[in-house]
Amino acid sequence: MAAKRIRTLIVDDEPLAVERMQILCAGIAEVDLIGTAVDGEAALRMIDALHPDLVLLDIAMPHCDGISVAASLATAPGGPAVIFCTAFDQHAVAAFDVAAVDYVLKPVSAERLARAVGRAAEAIGRGTSEPPQPPSRWAEEFWVPHRSEMVRVGAAEIERVDAERDYMRLTVAGRSYLIHQTITDLERRLDPERFIRLHRSTMVRRDRIVKLRHDGLGAWHAELADGESVRIGRTYQAAAKAILAPR
Repeated sequence: MAAKRIRTLIVDDEPLAVERMQILCAGIAEVDLIGTAVDGEAALRMIDALHPDLVLLDIAMPHCDGISVAASLATAPGGPAVIFCTAFDQHAVAAFDVAAVDYVLKPVSAERLARAVGRAAEAIGRGTSEPPQPPSRWAEEFWVPHRSEMVRVGAAEIERVDAERDYMRLTVAGRSYLIHQTITDLERRLDPERFIRLHRSTMVRRDRIVKLRHDGLGAWHAELADGESVRIGRTYQAAAKAILAPR
């Protein structure tokens, strides 16, 4: 049996970008291209009329941008899957907030788009066979820039977060990624049952803490599973010491 074709709408205000996406889509057997739109308002009208399975959506567009389009779609049951295709990585956090399937950086490569469409096909398949799950209050994953693309990082995989000026460095299995977000915003988004802030510039996953140590001079330190030591700021000492209490 042939794979189900994915009815796809391209939304981009740049004609050359639309033409390139049309060419790339022609090389993906699962994609059935049903139309294009040049701005967000036109996209919403076409989605309402054509009921696509998938929208390949630019973000930076006049009047109604891609995030606004995706936010409108997220409030309606049974809407299309969304893949953002954009030249800017700073919108990745907002993209997760509107439950986009993927986030592809321009210039889009054929291989990267094919992977994103494959992920969308899985999401569309799940949507037809599983009841919708209530959204979690806490972030479960992030898109982070890596080389020339965006990669998914599961929140449960993050070992520590360190502030570096306007960016946060996420340490994941011996690798690190920078994300443009404040540590206060990340603290609000990460499950406090999993993560704890130890310093104004550092958060760690709770299960990475193996020992709390007092240096005899009034300062406390958290010893981590990788052998690193994090000084605990005075503001955060009470919360850190609560780890020692029986649960």
